[in-house]
Amino acid sequence: MTRGLSDRIAGAILLVLAIAYGLAASNFQVNFGDPVGPAAFPRLIAVPMAVFALALVVRPDANPVWRASAGMRQILTVAVLFAYPFVIEAFGFPLSTAIGAALLARLLGAPWGAAAITGLALGFGLFVVFDTLLGLPLPFAPDFSG
Repeated sequence: MTRGLSDRIAGAILLVLAIAYGLAASNFQVNFGDPVGPAAFPRLIAVPMAVFALALVVRPDANPVWRASAGMRQILTVAVLFAYPFVIEAFGFPLSTAIGAALLARLLGAPWGAAAITGLALGFGLFVVFDTLLGLPLPFAPDFSG
């Protein structure tokens, strides 16, 4: 009865989150000149999330192996993802993203050099995409003026 229970619990939690995410997206208003609207991205996340959550519930791993270090890596990953939005304004988008991506890559097992290169490429690459190409203003560097 307990075989795959951890996967089923995780799948059920993710399914509830996916449904909540999809319902929240349905409340977004679509402007006249915007054919896609702001609800497209959350729905694009909610649908696959729900599918994979159902897969965890229906076909869990029979004998999942839980290593002690895996739990610590998960806690550190959540800590990095939680801290990231708070440091964007303080350090600017490219540096914050570079540090966050490098730390996450390191937590996934990448060597420090590859993690640093990945972080820098993501930080500055995403800044160019969002700020320059899409016109979404992001802080480049800290604002020391006050």
